[in-house]
Amino acid sequence: MTGDRPYLSSPLSRRLLAAFLLVALSSVAALTVAALVATDRGLASAQQQQRRQVADRVAAAAGAAYARAGGWPGADLSEASRLADAAGAQLAVRDAAGVPVRPGHGMGPGMMGTRGGGTVLESPVADAGRRVGAVRLTFTATDGSGRSVAWSWVAGAAVVALLAALAVSWYVARRLTRPLITVAGVARRFAGGDRTARARLTAPGELGEVAHAFDAMADEVVRTDAIRRRLAADVAHELRTPLAGLQAGLEELRDGLRPADPERLAALHDQSLRLGRIVRDLADLSAAEAATVSLEPVGTDLTGLARAALAAQEPLLTAAGLRVTSDLHVPAPVRADPDRLHQAVTNVLANAARYGRPGDRVHLATSVRDGEAVLRIADTGPGIPPDELPYAFDRMWRGRDAQAIPGTGIGLTVVRELVAAHGGSTDIASPPGEGVTVTIRLPLS
Repeated sequence: MTGDRPYLSSPLSRRLLAAFLLVALSSVAALTVAALVATDRGLASAQQQQRRQVADRVAAAAGAAYARAGGWPGADLSEASRLADAAGAQLAVRDAAGVPVRPGHGMGPGMMGTRGGGTVLESPVADAGRRVGAVRLTFTATDGSGRSVAWSWVAGAAVVALLAALAVSWYVARRLTRPLITVAGVARRFAGGDRTARARLTAPGELGEVAHAFDAMADEVVRTDAIRRRLAADVAHELRTPLAGLQAGLEELRDGLRPADPERLAALHDQSLRLGRIVRDLADLSAAEAATVSLEPVGTDLTGLARAALAAQEPLLTAAGLRVTSDLHVPAPVRADPDRLHQAVTNVLANAARYGRPGDRVHLATSVRDGEAVLRIADTGPGIPPDELPYAFDRMWRGRDAQAIPGTGIGLTVVRELVAAHGGSTDIASPPGEGVTVTIRLPLS
């Protein structure tokens, strides 16, 4: 998808955008109200302080007039009146007894109050440190210019903050939903049969991990499909040869072309045994994959179990011309199904006998380290090429050098499945010229 419209029209994008906008609007509204209230109170406090200063200056001017005239009679209050008018206030002057000297819209006794929506301030008039009267200023006009400026700035800042929040919300919503929409589209294409569909995108944090995990999953599905198709082809190939030989031999006997002598019957029997071995290997693989539900774990010793498996397979190893050595002395207690683990060890030893060369050596050793029981089965056989080693545990996989050797390629797969069912792990290594080493690790009981 390209463009912004698909992202903005997605439900998740709309919900994210709405949530971000709600948070932004709430924050901007709260900050705006707080700023306006604080500004209004600050301006009111500053205005009140300014008016108090005006009242003090008017009182000082009235006191000076009183001193020049030697009393209130004949006192020139024009300067005090001018200061009051300049501040937008009405002036009233009273003597020490409270008798009006200059009439105005005064109040009764008190230092400060309101009248008709105006503010009244009173300030004492003193001469030579003696109170001789008081001035009372009634401020009827309110200066709203400062509040208007403050409100305009706060409103402008709120609009800018809201626009910024809207832009950031849109960007974040688009940034979060774009990878998800891309992965969803790729998943639909992949499910529709396009096995080449991959997200291949870079996204922040967990979104990028989801995209990479999906691509890895798709690669694994493709690989598994290829293995499954190859498995069907390999099984058909493995079954076709003995079936064809068995069918041809039986037809010869039926048509009387060959006598039913012991030699011919033995050849047909060998073909049936080969068929039985293939079916048994497939059954073992199926049982190994379902081993987690059929295990009967008990306390057992991996060292003793390996010793018993080696004793059972030693005639086969010796017949193949292999030299067998072991270091099976360290007790390795595990909780496992002895029969299943015996089968796993037997499969590894059977592989060594099948692919080993006369004179090669097979060595078994057990140890305990890092809370695990470890069994190493190493041989000095031909080994596995480095480019084929990653596929050693795949179903029905057989290397280039093993095509001429009878087998189904299931043995190591069974080993891995059985060990994994016990909570362990299986590793395989094949350094050039040093044979193959299979390591089985199981948690100690």
